[in-house]
Amino acid sequence: MTEPRQTRPRQTRPPATAPQIPAEFAAAIAAARQRLIGFTGRCSTIDWRAAQLAGDPRPVAVIVDHVAHSYEYLAAWMREILAGQRAAISTDIVDAYNSEHAAAAAHVSQADTARHLGRSGDALIQLVAGLAPADLEAGGGRVRRLAQIAVRHADDHRAEVETALAAAR
Repeated sequence: MTEPRQTRPRQTRPPATAPQIPAEFAAAIAAARQRLIGFTGRCSTIDWRAAQLAGDPRPVAVIVDHVAHSYEYLAAWMREILAGQRAAISTDIVDAYNSEHAAAAAHVSQADTARHLGRSGDALIQLVAGLAPADLEAGGGRVRRLAQIAVRHADDHRAEVETALAAAR
């Protein structure tokens, strides 16, 4: 039996005030991560274990921890690109990471997830903050694109989960 394909937030255009330089990207990633950590602390135990999103069988706990996990592979891809390597990035790879993570994080606690968001987010934020503006264009602009994904990922998932939880009440 194959795992259901994980849904991803729809792609949106960056707002007019989108980050342009590494320090702005790092600050935006940190702010979105902090909003997700705040949500994690406010989430009830029942909601934390609930599978709420249509088309996504993962419980809220796994979805939130997935953001922390994604910070790790986004940073790894950035490092590969910055080292002049061709990072293997595809929908199939992301889906495989998400499937593996869902199995491994099935019982993650709110406190563990907050710590995971802290650790992986700090590493990504430090990496991005330390970039030179030209580094964003490495790999044909792939580093910039990965930073843009990191900026919106936490907010997209938080908003989806909050909306689903509110609709379920």
